[in-house]
Amino acid sequence: MTDRFSLAGKTALITGGSRGLGHAMSLAFAEAGANVAVVSRKLDACEATVREVEARGTRGLAYACHLGRWDEIEPMANAVWDHFGKVDILVNNAGMSPLYPSLGEVTERAFDSVIGLNFKGPFRLTALIGERMHAGDGGSVINISSTASLGASPWALPYAGAKAALNVLTQGFSAAYSPNVRVNTIVIGPFATDVAEHWADPPDHDQPGWTKAGLRVGLPDEMVGLALYLASDAASFTNAATIRVDGGPVRAQRGEGSPRP
Repeated sequence: MTDRFSLAGKTALITGGSRGLGHAMSLAFAEAGANVAVVSRKLDACEATVREVEARGTRGLAYACHLGRWDEIEPMANAVWDHFGKVDILVNNAGMSPLYPSLGEVTERAFDSVIGLNFKGPFRLTALIGERMHAGDGGSVINISSTASLGASPWALPYAGAKAALNVLTQGFSAAYSPNVRVNTIVIGPFATDVAEHWADPPDHDQPGWTKAGLRVGLPDEMVGLALYLASDAASFTNAATIRVDGGPVRAQRGEGSPRP
């Protein structure tokens, strides 16, 4: 049974792979046997994560790329493919949700940045890598979406729209590249990562998995199991799925609602 979940001999490309959930997936995939290309804007952060990947006995590649810019995405995709000779797993994890004082004060530049990183970039990268997967031995694409895409709040509306578009992207690319390329979405709720330090109700470090106001939030290790499943041969008949990892409709054993950014 455990062999079905092995990633030995596979290569994963993880965007936003140097921090938060991306960092957790980079290390978990390496522990499962995968070589990992860690891609984000900051090369030093990618290199630090690659050292952790290689300490687990697999190969890594650090690559700095702005994942909202197509002129940077294509050279990155080519470099990763050439370095490893293939990509079996693509995780579109990089994202951003900047705060704004009011909807009327959202600037065009900020709006375009959110759409670019959360939707435009994954579209282009999935097209580039997915076509090669489809023409070859197949693979798995995992899109990291958000519960904001299912019920938007006013303080994250451009982000919610971009993630909703990413959900649709999953369905379209699955139809395009099935059956040998599987495309699935993980819809995450609030997780205690470095980004959560900026919440109005930040994580309580004395009680991991809870905020200071007593709201249950996820820990990175609580979502990597699903990512490993979707990346592995165990998920060979799981395709075009949208799976929530948010603690369920009654997440908070103490308190209610979701932490406000």
